[in-house]
Amino acid sequence: MYKADYLQKFVQTIFEKIGCPPKEALLASEVLISADLRGIDSHGIARLAGYVRLYDNGRLNPSPQVKVVHETPSTATVDGDRGLGLVVAPKAMQIAMDKADKVGSGWVSVRNSNHFGIAGYHAMLALDRDMIGWTMTNAAPLVTPTFSLDKMLGTNPLAVAVPTRNEPPFVADFASTAVAYGKFEILQRKGLPAPLGWAQDAEGKPTDDSNAVKSGGGLLPLGSDREHGSHKGYGLGAIVDIFSGVLSGANYGPWVPPFATAGFMAAQAGVGLGTGHFLGAMRVDGFRPADEFKNNMDRWIGAFRNARAIEGHQVLIPGDPERESEAKRRQEGIPLLPPVVESLVELSKRFSVNFELVN
Repeated sequence: MYKADYLQKFVQTIFEKIGCPPKEALLASEVLISADLRGIDSHGIARLAGYVRLYDNGRLNPSPQVKVVHETPSTATVDGDRGLGLVVAPKAMQIAMDKADKVGSGWVSVRNSNHFGIAGYHAMLALDRDMIGWTMTNAAPLVTPTFSLDKMLGTNPLAVAVPTRNEPPFVADFASTAVAYGKFEILQRKGLPAPLGWAQDAEGKPTDDSNAVKSGGGLLPLGSDREHGSHKGYGLGAIVDIFSGVLSGANYGPWVPPFATAGFMAAQAGVGLGTGHFLGAMRVDGFRPADEFKNNMDRWIGAFRNARAIEGHQVLIPGDPERESEAKRRQEGIPLLPPVVESLVELSKRFSVNFELVN
């Protein structure tokens, strides 16, 4: 087990080594390690080497000039200048919250960015200001829409964070696919097959091959097949893509540039600038007194917690598993798979940064 503070400092140092200013390297490290703490290992420190590969391939600007290129009192479009999405997205959310302070809600589309880590981190920034946070992003085309053989969409996650009074906040953070691609990476590292319903092979048939995407197949939308509602997952992914890419001027659909996954890095000629995000903040008291709302959110959560559960199970509130994981991992540490440790050791050697192995 590795202590979160130790891993975060290592990540911060690596980002500084590729040219990130200390303040932004610190922010990026906090976003990345928050994924590991919340049990979303697919989007945490395991992706550090991928960000370095983006830098090596000239697709990442470590010191971007993030700027607003268009705005109204309640909306803005932000150009991320090819920066780390881990840094660009929090800055965009800050703009959204500042606009919400003034006019009730703020909505920001982002272009020319890169992978921004877990969507939930950015949505939760709104909680301390009694706001509801929204975050979404498009991603590299690894997903086959219902009945398609071609990969046209990314895993395109969406997160919504809602403040409460005494109960833990409601935080829904999920991909529009059966699972995020990072889950396949974890299975690949372990040499394990994937459950049926996660992917299809190059001929469009169900497969349990965790390397299916690398072999010409694709991830399946949420629902897996038409009979189980994949058209709804397809529609959700399409909405995220349009809000994140078409609305902002970023790339969209099959033109979104890849992250360092699925065995390819080169980005084809695009139809926009970089990867796109969409973030929003809604001031609760723009709709009703915040205290009343938060009291009712507590009551809403309590009702669901008290729902009768199937034997051996418990009815959970979105955000419960991640919150419990964070509490446990802050105390006990973060587990890392051997291939992840190997990648960190390689980075430590390349940048002359110490990385202590834990037995």
